[in-house]
Amino acid sequence: MSTRAALPDLSDDVCARLRDAFRRTGYDTDGVIDALGSSHAALGRGEPEPAYRATRDAGDLGTLIRLFLMGSTEPENEVEAAFAPLSLEDAVTATLLAPATGGYRAGLDVRPHGDDESSWWVVSDLDADVLGESVPEDHVLGVGHASLNLIRATSRREVGSLLDVGTGNGVQALHATRHAKKVTATDVSARALALAAATFRLNELDVELVRGEWFAPVARRRFDQIVCNPPFVVGPPRVDYTYRDSGLAGDDASALVVRQLPGFLNDGGTGHLLASWLHVKGADWGDRVTRWLPAETDAWFVQRDIADPGLYVGTWLRDAGIDPRSPEGRAKSGAWLDWFTENDVEGIGFGFVTLRRASGMTPTVVCEDLRQAYDDPLGAEAANWLDRVEWLRANGDSLLDVRFRIPESVLLESVAEPGEEGWHTTVQRLHRTDGPGWSHEVDELATRLLAGCQGALPLEDLIVLLAAAQGLEPEELAGAALPVVRQLVRHGMLVPAAR
Repeated sequence: MSTRAALPDLSDDVCARLRDAFRRTGYDTDGVIDALGSSHAALGRGEPEPAYRATRDAGDLGTLIRLFLMGSTEPENEVEAAFAPLSLEDAVTATLLAPATGGYRAGLDVRPHGDDESSWWVVSDLDADVLGESVPEDHVLGVGHASLNLIRATSRREVGSLLDVGTGNGVQALHATRHAKKVTATDVSARALALAAATFRLNELDVELVRGEWFAPVARRRFDQIVCNPPFVVGPPRVDYTYRDSGLAGDDASALVVRQLPGFLNDGGTGHLLASWLHVKGADWGDRVTRWLPAETDAWFVQRDIADPGLYVGTWLRDAGIDPRSPEGRAKSGAWLDWFTENDVEGIGFGFVTLRRASGMTPTVVCEDLRQAYDDPLGAEAANWLDRVEWLRANGDSLLDVRFRIPESVLLESVAEPGEEGWHTTVQRLHRTDGPGWSHEVDELATRLLAGCQGALPLEDLIVLLAAAQGLEPEELAGAALPVVRQLVRHGMLVPAAR
């Protein structure tokens, strides 16, 4: 494992001059995409040659792209020109650059990051591919798939205060500054806080930074919203890398966050986090995670994937730059897999958790498997899911009086098979074409009842009419229909009609 020098110190002055260089050269999300063109996708696949060719004539911008995005060593005169007005001496002192044979290479990873509304720069450590060796224990990860997934799974409604637990490079807090009036970010790692501070200075953002484990730095404080990308890797209780390992055994890190987070929320406040959980032989994963919850907490657990233990271990070893075939890799794999075997672990679940502090309320707790592909961000859906849960809590006893309608995004799909008398319908399901793409199988009675949900008649009248047509008792039909209606409302597939 490599070693590293003292913490980087990217002062206000250094960040101001670096920002001027980036703005002058167009080193932002749009500028990089324009310069790389179609080679941008190839670079993302780990195929750098098209990007080298695309940036040959891109001047100072091309130099910065090759330095920071491709790990290239660039000639001194070209680096000096690209970094102006920041001098090479100051850039090296700040560890932004490191002298190398033939010129300079990047000492830190500084890259544009943005969405449809904003473009920022994120400061993190160089990954194992660029270093050419495994990363140090205090490695600060860049913006990876997990970070992007949490960004997409977080509600962006305006709030007064937001806490980012385990901020790392600060990317969650960056996005939070757009919808939260005050943002506080914590981390146990001094290096992570130093790089996060550089990220915020570079982007001219005011974020409160506090060092400490878990929620200890904000004891006795409460927030309107909390986001957390914890060290959720499961396995033996050890810390190889602070960005992913908690020192707690199994899925205890995820359990700790779920258990403690609601206590730091204002009433009605929400939490969004990534989490992992064990699939233990003979046990249900939903029962496992719901035991973590404190009282009076609405919770939505979404399982996006289940990994085989062998695949899981190999993936995380490669993530740290360790070859699973090497003696070190085999030793780590063996100890990790032994722990899984000893604890009857058959798989590792991964997904998102949405929480809401619901003081004085009967909480709603739902665990769902959503491993199907979908494109829509989950954050808006999570906020709407909480709205629908609250509506059901307020109106659950009077659903029969409500006029419902089916949104245009919901379709009825039928699957039929050939028979002696033609096609025979075997399955009918409602499918929501937006959000996470929920599907619900429905029987013939349900389809007829839902066909009447056009906002004109209350549910009770529809049930009475359908019961008369089918020779059923209305009370019996209502008892069967109401649980289905509640589930469809919770999934946004049946909505109250405007009065």
